[in-house]
Amino acid sequence: MPIHWFALLSVAASTSIQLVVFLRWLHRRMRDDEVNRQFVRDVAHHHLPHIYEALHKIAAKQGILLNLPPNVNFMDFDDGRRKGSGQSSRGPSAHETE
Repeated sequence: MPIHWFALLSVAASTSIQLVVFLRWLHRRMRDDEVNRQFVRDVAHHHLPHIYEALHKIAAKQGILLNLPPNVNFMDFDDGRRKGSGQSSRGPSAHETE
């Protein structure tokens, strides 16, 4: 085998290794972004209503009037393939019904 074949083979091996490493990095980054998005959505839908409810109870005990908590709205940029409506599936909070 001539020497230039070894050079081409080493370049091809190096390029393919770099491509595999890049694809693994890209997959991990996309997966981490999805986990972060789901975490933020979970906190907003399940934990913030309880936090606002406790805050309003503490404020009522102190004699402080607070505004209603803000609605949780998300902007989905996935071309209409909506995985969630951005609204809480728990219905209106206790403060919205008062």
